[in-house]
Amino acid sequence: MKGKFKVNNVATGNGIGFTGLLTVAFVVLKLTHVIDWAWVWVLSPLWIGAAVGVFVLIIILIIAVIAMALDK
Repeated sequence: MKGKFKVNNVATGNGIGFTGLLTVAFVVLKLTHVIDWAWVWVLSPLWIGAAVGVFVLIIILIIAVIAMALDK
């Protein structure tokens, strides 16, 4: 098979995700006056997810610094 190649069709999870759907649902409910929440809570799935990600990164950095300090 010289000059030919096989392409694998692999499905990837590049969808909107749970927090994205939850955010869209909260925004729709807020704009249709079904809920009377402050915008900070309507957008909370976004910032809570980001806060969890930052928290995990901080924990990983702390563990890495401790591991490097113990190696010296």
